[in-house]
Amino acid sequence: MLYLHDVWVNWFEGEENGYNVCYFHEWRKEDRIELLDQVPVFYITETLYNYIENDMHDIPKALLDSIYKRTYTRKGHEKSALDYACVITDGSDMMVFDTIGYSIPIRKSRIIPRQEQLVFDMIKDTKRHHYKIENNSYEKEYHILSMPPELIFGLTRRERQLKHLLMMGLDQLRTTNNLEELRYWLTEWDPKSYPFIRFMNEDAVWDALYSGVKDGWSINHEDLCGKLIKGQPYLEQMWQAENKEQNASKQQ
Repeated sequence: MLYLHDVWVNWFEGEENGYNVCYFHEWRKEDRIELLDQVPVFYITETLYNYIENDMHDIPKALLDSIYKRTYTRKGHEKSALDYACVITDGSDMMVFDTIGYSIPIRKSRIIPRQEQLVFDMIKDTKRHHYKIENNSYEKEYHILSMPPELIFGLTRRERQLKHLLMMGLDQLRTTNNLEELRYWLTEWDPKSYPFIRFMNEDAVWDALYSGVKDGWSINHEDLCGKLIKGQPYLEQMWQAENKEQNASKQQ
């Protein structure tokens, strides 16, 4: 079995989409970085890698059995084992996962570039491990709160977070489905269309609003997001956290 030693990890918990598990260049000072003393490395198929990286489904039992208590953390002179954790790679990308004792990848992390290269060197002369996914017809499902990668790629960590925040606000708006509210927010987004908006029904307004904001990220997106979440403490807290990070970065 292949092992990587002294592995720095930055856990992202409950992230089903790999695009939210930040690569090293997007790690922040306030992130809680941990050191793993020893981690097994598994070279797996692209299908299984995508299944683990981009979802929160059960990991094949055979893989869990292979990695059981083979990852160690060290605090001072004390060494302790994690039940199910390892580095996985499909030969072109890689990540670490930890199930924290369950059968799904609760925590996910990237690793630092130097160790990425070590992993690529380690698997050069090895064969892939093949593990069967129980759901043979598995296909990743995307929706407004779990956006397809094409709507996310190219955005910074902050932009991805704010876009998710915007989508949470829009999802609440769609759930309420109040026609006047929908018209108001579409007018905020696209004032020039007001003469037409006032004659549109709920579905037409929603389609126009979502179609308008789903691609990319701009100052207009940010402005809409800030206005839409006002008065919602949980969303406002997330908004403030991202802006605090941005301000801190500017001062450095």
